[in-house]
Amino acid sequence: MTISIITNHDNDPIPWVQSLKQVDPSLDIRIRPDDKKRADVTFALCWKQPDGVLKEYPNLECICSMGAGVDHLFNDPFFPEHLPVIRIIDPLLTRSMFEYICATALYLIRDIDRYTAQQRQSRWQVHRYATMKETTIGIMGLGKLGAYAAENLSRLGFTVRGWSNTLKHIKGVATYEADRLEPFLSGTDILVCLLPLTDQTRGLLNRTLFDHLPEGASLINVGRGAHLVEADLLAALDTGQLSRACLDVFSTEPLPADHPFWRHDRILVTPHCSSITDPDSVALQIVKNYRLMEKGAPLINQVDMARGY
Repeated sequence: MTISIITNHDNDPIPWVQSLKQVDPSLDIRIRPDDKKRADVTFALCWKQPDGVLKEYPNLECICSMGAGVDHLFNDPFFPEHLPVIRIIDPLLTRSMFEYICATALYLIRDIDRYTAQQRQSRWQVHRYATMKETTIGIMGLGKLGAYAAENLSRLGFTVRGWSNTLKHIKGVATYEADRLEPFLSGTDILVCLLPLTDQTRGLLNRTLFDHLPEGASLINVGRGAHLVEADLLAALDTGQLSRACLDVFSTEPLPADHPFWRHDRILVTPHCSSITDPDSVALQIVKNYRLMEKGAPLINQVDMARGY
């Protein structure tokens, strides 16, 4: 039995091999395209694999995402949907996401972008800012990442609300379920998208949704680029319905050099860096799932294929 690492140029496979070997030196790990005997491979560790490539592994038994998200796997029109899929759930990843959301929320309420522009103009001018207590952050998606962020933002002093498909109960957080989207949006000053990408959530960040936010609200998107209708965001910024946006994920990555987001004075662009998987931190759970697969035992962090996450 063999593990094959199948990834694109965004993800260096060597640290993954090293981390997995640290956990279990006996593992047979290969890296595509040098995994010539593909009939030996039973477990694929994947990140944005080329379309159709998984069909080349006739004895594949399990597919593991190299991150918390799995939509990159399902983008492959030839993805073998009969196979179990597992994802990474990691406290370090969760903490990193919270830190990014916290940093960008503070960036927004303390007008750091405005002061940066003033610095370029050698202009000394003080502006009133909103406090954490005065600011309501609304988090769309209350899975592991969203629930942790919501609870810890509340502990910092923000007013926090959360929206999810099913009602969740989180200390210090007002929660809303799927059919209460409009009431959730109506009191949200900073909207954070942490939803999984599914057929239901694709394009959800659109003009209709923005119009239900208070005028001048802000957006932080750390979900997926396909959640956002880009033209609708630009229009909402132009009209003042939204004041600013912090974007870490995009429909096309890397973001093309001629994209209007780069030059927009009310958009902060970061290169999908909000939460980066550390191979050392997740190697143990990957190896554990590999051994469970060998035994035919239930896997941990398995994706519900019907829901897509």
